[in-house]
Amino acid sequence: MKCAEAITPHDVSPEAAISAILSHGGPVLLDLDETLYLRNSTEDFIDSARPRLPALLLMRMLDAVKPWRWTGGETTRDVWRVRLIATCFPWTVKRWKNQVIGLAKNFTNLRLLEALKTPGTTPIITTAGFQPIVAPLVAALGLPQAQIIAARLSSFADRRDGKLHLVVGALGDDTVRRALVLTDSAQDLTLLNACARPLRAVWPEARHQHALSGVYLPGQYLTHVKRPGARYIVRGILQEDFAFWVLSSIALAALPLLHVLGLLFLLVSFWAIYERGYVDNDLIAARFETDPKLSAAFMDSPVATPRWQPWIWAFACGAIAIVLLRWPATPVPMDFAAWAAVLLATHGWFMLYNRFDKGARVWMFAGLQFARSAAFIALVPIGLIGALALGAHVLAKWVPYYVYRLGGKEWPEAPFHLIRLLFFLVLALLLGFSQGIASLLSGTALALLAWNLFRARQELAAALKAARRLDRAGTRPLP
Repeated sequence: MKCAEAITPHDVSPEAAISAILSHGGPVLLDLDETLYLRNSTEDFIDSARPRLPALLLMRMLDAVKPWRWTGGETTRDVWRVRLIATCFPWTVKRWKNQVIGLAKNFTNLRLLEALKTPGTTPIITTAGFQPIVAPLVAALGLPQAQIIAARLSSFADRRDGKLHLVVGALGDDTVRRALVLTDSAQDLTLLNACARPLRAVWPEARHQHALSGVYLPGQYLTHVKRPGARYIVRGILQEDFAFWVLSSIALAALPLLHVLGLLFLLVSFWAIYERGYVDNDLIAARFETDPKLSAAFMDSPVATPRWQPWIWAFACGAIAIVLLRWPATPVPMDFAAWAAVLLATHGWFMLYNRFDKGARVWMFAGLQFARSAAFIALVPIGLIGALALGAHVLAKWVPYYVYRLGGKEWPEAPFHLIRLLFFLVLALLLGFSQGIASLLSGTALALLAWNLFRARQELAAALKAARRLDRAGTRPLP
């Protein structure tokens, strides 16, 4: 649950909060982000980093590593983010100081600022933001003399211990007990409970815009909107589709390392376009379906979804992939044409899929899974056993979707990896019976079998554990 959606005993309307400030005779402790300043200062500071794409890549790498796990948890995440931006893009600090004037002009809470100008009202800015970031911003908001209590960038303790500890350390218990506290965050509940006049108001004009959300990067929509929190790129793409790309083709590669690297660039190229199909799928669902299956993040739009940039990424990464896959030979124009045709066909098929009813989608879904699983064979040769493994992969993905569309309201809890293993074994045995056992005695066949077994190990163990022999279960008494 977001802080703005939480409920506390101290919730009031913005109008009631302003009236309380005007009538209060003691200290006024005022939150900054999304209260006096109608955005988030930390996010805006990171957003001011240039160049934007490297900054975004750095933030995504940080999110993957999650070093805040060792410094106090999620509350210290912003310390890592701001430190990294300030270290790798040191000019951002100066750029931020030049930018705050424009931000203050556009995002000052004018209603609240007017109330603070009343004689005898001296606000103390209390924020979990960082001193080097908020100090120039508060001055630009028109309060250059205001006392500021903010977190230090040099320590994780301020974020870890919370705002109450920070404020009491700066002002003392007596000042806090006499104070009016105004914030928008339910995370400030301990501070609200400790003061004389606790007020939590959510301002309708406030907007929490994620840093660098206007920068496009392949995979962002999939990670943050379509499958949030699922680690889908690792679990659903790298360990599934990409693993089969590599295992079914690497035995025929002259330079295995360059081959894998080339396939990785080819994967980015393909998914830049395939992900665009997901964006279109959600837009079509929101517009035309009565009960669309959309994540909560869809309405927040936390990532950029431009129309043409995915194609630039796709063609650029595709070109790099072709050079790597053909090295040391020189790529021919037909290679580029073949891959462009794959991208265009995938895009066109996904657009058609999105615009047909659910009954038709049952059959069209197989085409999408075929594209995901086998797009690379337009450029890379594979053996027969590799083709059978890809076929098993496609069928195993299509079967649960078929069940889902033909009556299920939720995606069925089918043992996908075990189904895929079964399909692979059946197809491989057919190959062995028809072509001879020698067709199965290859490194590729053994690698594909081993990977299928490894991925299905838990489902296979569960199935074996649940199996019961009827002829050994005892006889039932006749009625």
